[in-house]
Amino acid sequence: MKNRFGIIVLAAVAAASFTLVGCSSDSTNSTAPGKLVPAAAGLPEFYAVPDPMPEMSPGTIIKSQPVAVDGLDGTLSLVMYGSTSVTGQTIPVTGVIIIPNGIAPEGGWPVITWAHGTTGLADTCAPSLKPDEFVPLANPLLAKGYLIVATDYEGLGVPGLHPYIVGDSEAYGTLDIVKAARVFPGANASSRFLIWGHSQGGHAALFAGRDAEPYAPELDLVGVVAGAPPSQLLLINAALQQSSYRHYFAMAAAGLNAAYGDTAAPLDQVLNPEGLDFLTKVDTLCSTDLVKAASTLDFSKLQKVDPATVPEWREILANNDPGTFATPIPVPLLIIHGGNDEQIPTASSALLFTQLCAVGQVAQRWVFPGQSHAGVIAPSAPAMLTWIDDRFAGKPMPDPVAPANAEKQSCGQS
Repeated sequence: MKNRFGIIVLAAVAAASFTLVGCSSDSTNSTAPGKLVPAAAGLPEFYAVPDPMPEMSPGTIIKSQPVAVDGLDGTLSLVMYGSTSVTGQTIPVTGVIIIPNGIAPEGGWPVITWAHGTTGLADTCAPSLKPDEFVPLANPLLAKGYLIVATDYEGLGVPGLHPYIVGDSEAYGTLDIVKAARVFPGANASSRFLIWGHSQGGHAALFAGRDAEPYAPELDLVGVVAGAPPSQLLLINAALQQSSYRHYFAMAAAGLNAAYGDTAAPLDQVLNPEGLDFLTKVDTLCSTDLVKAASTLDFSKLQKVDPATVPEWREILANNDPGTFATPIPVPLLIIHGGNDEQIPTASSALLFTQLCAVGQVAQRWVFPGQSHAGVIAPSAPAMLTWIDDRFAGKPMPDPVAPANAEKQSCGQS
């Protein structure tokens, strides 16, 4: 089960294309929109959005649709719900809600909100388009009585370019789907929840942990798990230049520009015409195809300068770096990283751990020697699930759970 768990989670966070499977034709529309913006080419009708988008409280369900998924130990529904952009606009976001079989405990099912890893920026890269891929991710959690919610993030599956690596955007989508579960018919979702994400999802988990108290005070966060989280963004450009994942630079440039606009995030200050031309691929290709498209390019020749040297970009990168948090996330944090991570340097989470501990974070960090970016998921899963159980049980930190095959650090007590 462990190996299959890791393989399928990788497929879920890095798949290049998606097709909707097993969808029922029945749907629930809580806002009963009249006019719709059609779904992007190749996407099912469910992904059409209200036009204009009505004002609504974050977490309001716009529509939902049950999905039959073979082998799932629970029930899965697609949802479209109201969320908030970084500019404060009401926006539609899609995702899934997965409810355990059986009767909810007193107080409702505890909730895990899963923040997915990099899939791309185009609408077709939304993980909810392939709900069968959630089965191995979900079943171990469903067996423990956790209700699972998983956002697609802003701009995936719905109009607008996904604001890749924009912390608040990721956070709002990750938190608002918990609010949606609280009002979803028959979900019986508790207010108590934990955030778990890997790769881009680790970045999202950290920002959602930071934003949870001011943005969603009605919810009760118990812990955060961040796997291989991107940080040290002022240094990341140099690290990516010789990497097989150098297309992340283009994705970040496009995503940050989508969130903040041409004045605050001027693309022509950092990219030459060839670099700007490559961004057209970011609009249409998912991650695996972007790897192929970038494989023959020298990104150092597509850039004018390192973005960290441009004042506007330096400010944006710093603001979206969890290493710059001035106060701790007010719940225990677990950082997980593979010792041979080929995408996010292991040293970056070592620096991040030091930075967060310095501001008073209660945290643990596990590094699994020899493991890759995705390969760390399977060997870390059993101990991680125990750590998650302990947070819902209110056990103190540092947690004594000790994966034998990992190097461990801790700071703070609770």
